[in-house]
Amino acid sequence: MGKSLLPPDKGGGDNIEPVDLKKALEERYLAYALSTIMHRALPDVRDGLKPVHRRIMHAMRLLRLNPDQGFAKCARIVGEVMGKFHPHGDQSIYDALVRLAQDFSMRYPLVDGQGNFGNIDGDNAAAMRYTEARMTEVASELLFGITEDAVDYRPTYNEEDEEPVVLPGAFPNLLANGSSGIAVGMATSIPPHNAAELCDAALHLIDHPDASDEKLMDFVQGPDFPTGGIVIDSRATILEAYKTGRGSFRVRAKWHQEDQGRGTWAIAVTEIPYGVQKSRLIEKIAELLIARKLPLLDDIRDESAEDIRVVLVPKSRTVDPGILMESLFKLTELESRFSLNMNVLSRGKVPNVLSLKSVLKEWLDHRRDVLVRRSRHRLGEIERRLEILAGYLIAYLNIDEVIRIIREEDEPKSVMMARWSLTDTQAEAILNMRLRALRKLEEFEIRKEFDGLTEEKKQIEALLASVDKQWKTIAWEIQKIRRDFGPEENKELGPRRTKFADAPDHDLTDIAQAMIDKEPVTVVVSEKGWLRAMKGHLTDHSQLGFKEGDSLKLAFNAQTTDKILVFTTGGKFYTIGADRLPGGRGHGEPIRIIVDMENDQDIVTAFVHEPKRKLLLASYQGNGFVVMEDEVVANTRKGKQVMNVKAPDEAKSCIPVTGDHLAIVGENRKMLVFPLAEIPEMARGKGVRLQKYKDGGVLDLKTFAMEAGLSWQDSADRTFTRSQTELTEWVGARASAGRMVPKGFPRTGKFA
Repeated sequence: MGKSLLPPDKGGGDNIEPVDLKKALEERYLAYALSTIMHRALPDVRDGLKPVHRRIMHAMRLLRLNPDQGFAKCARIVGEVMGKFHPHGDQSIYDALVRLAQDFSMRYPLVDGQGNFGNIDGDNAAAMRYTEARMTEVASELLFGITEDAVDYRPTYNEEDEEPVVLPGAFPNLLANGSSGIAVGMATSIPPHNAAELCDAALHLIDHPDASDEKLMDFVQGPDFPTGGIVIDSRATILEAYKTGRGSFRVRAKWHQEDQGRGTWAIAVTEIPYGVQKSRLIEKIAELLIARKLPLLDDIRDESAEDIRVVLVPKSRTVDPGILMESLFKLTELESRFSLNMNVLSRGKVPNVLSLKSVLKEWLDHRRDVLVRRSRHRLGEIERRLEILAGYLIAYLNIDEVIRIIREEDEPKSVMMARWSLTDTQAEAILNMRLRALRKLEEFEIRKEFDGLTEEKKQIEALLASVDKQWKTIAWEIQKIRRDFGPEENKELGPRRTKFADAPDHDLTDIAQAMIDKEPVTVVVSEKGWLRAMKGHLTDHSQLGFKEGDSLKLAFNAQTTDKILVFTTGGKFYTIGADRLPGGRGHGEPIRIIVDMENDQDIVTAFVHEPKRKLLLASYQGNGFVVMEDEVVANTRKGKQVMNVKAPDEAKSCIPVTGDHLAIVGENRKMLVFPLAEIPEMARGKGVRLQKYKDGGVLDLKTFAMEAGLSWQDSADRTFTRSQTELTEWVGARASAGRMVPKGFPRTGKFA
């Protein structure tokens, strides 16, 4: 009878089970998150591997791809890993395998690859059917002792086989090779380190279990990236990162200046930061060159072969190489930040952010577990062998009787066991002996092996009984790793590649200017506060166009590298880079778009910033003070409050200080002259009274040298000058009212 097409009838029920959506989502998302954290993204602190890497190593061991054996196709390895241990896509397994073989990704590669395994330019590896691989010495150390019950095994995904939960890990792989991964709600990022330094720190920790992270940093100076580079963080910053397990490292490219003859030079970059693709880096610099963001740089060339060599050609021989490189570090990945987040599976179960000391301690504890397990395993093997050897001795001493029993008895095994009190194993071993072994089975050989194993058994029992002896053995193992992978024996992998240095001190303004193409511009400010920068230095301002109802307030010449200072009626200074001003097309932009200026304020004046200059600020009601121009530069959009004014008073004037006297004119056309020395120099404040008024306020003021006299221009551009003697009646004390202006003074009441 064929299968029924109808569902089984369950008494009229529709087999629908109601489920609470919130609860179901919570359960399923939690299961997914745990799976990602435990079985995909975070490395185990003990062997420093994620499951996919551990499975690749295990599969390569089963395929006998040892460092001294031949290579096998990567497709074969990937197939083995996917079929037996890792139920995921072949491409993801191959990508993980490729990374383990790349000497620019791994400080100590675990896979020895043959064929195209990609390059630092970001090109992909060849397909897995073309490439071949085997293990490296480092991988052998990670697996060393795995056949001696060193670690636990668990069933594979289809329960047909078994896989190790963790590798024995004789090599300090977590810190030596680093790791990075993004799980759910957490991530890990560990830079590579120098294995010799890690071994030194671990040996110190065995001798001094209470050693601080600071002490361990005497051995582990910081990261050691496979691509070299220079870490420019201070020791204190690095120490803080290792103490907390969180932080970051600033890594810069290594460069040097090369003399090209006849006074010309170029810069050669020979090491780039870890994780940066060289081709992408060069592309980015070329894009910045085209966009004219790097005015000090003329050209970039990639002359790399096996080693990295990127040549940077400066615009001219007068360029400062330090400032050129600083501008590149600021804008490109020639300087990058590598974050440290030592979030690992502690004891293989709990995700935890560990310090340098904790990571080393957990690795050492794991090494001790492995040592104890291997010793117990060996002890069991010795005991089994000693039992058999004792049986062989009995058989050797009674060889003729043994042969007779085997030939004549129906149940020789039970007869022998009864006759000489043999165990089942001993009797079985005697019965399984080959005839040819009778000749070799000499008492001397057996006794020699028996005594040797007895001695070894005694040593292992002593080792298992003494924690001190266990740590001594572990220290001996670590010293061997230190020797094999240290700079003395291993010239290729051993020496430290990443160096440490302080970032050179350069003036920030020099660096900022180096990133701007220097061009002449004319800054135009309208009455209603619209700003723009016209190309070139214009002399005729009558052709400038403005919005309806607006007109020219002021215009002045500048360079794109200049800072423009804007002073407002609220007593605030704003700083705007001339390169950030809108271009000459159209009417520009209102200042309130460029900076955060209050709506009830207007522009008093704007000018090019000149360091070391002094400014005289005055308010409408006649208060004022002198300020250093460097003090008024603002670093944010919010500006800098320098002159304190309260309505109805407002800031009225800002002029550069020259000479030794001040002439001030009020709206009442009274003029007062007094020495500048009477005005205080302040960084911020209301200032002091400059001139006294019954009503009205300041109209204009001017600083001048008394020796040269006071001059002004009338409406017909004629210049009048009054000498010191002619000014006597206007010279008075600060804050007095002054006298009516001299004859010939302009009707406008202004000096110019």
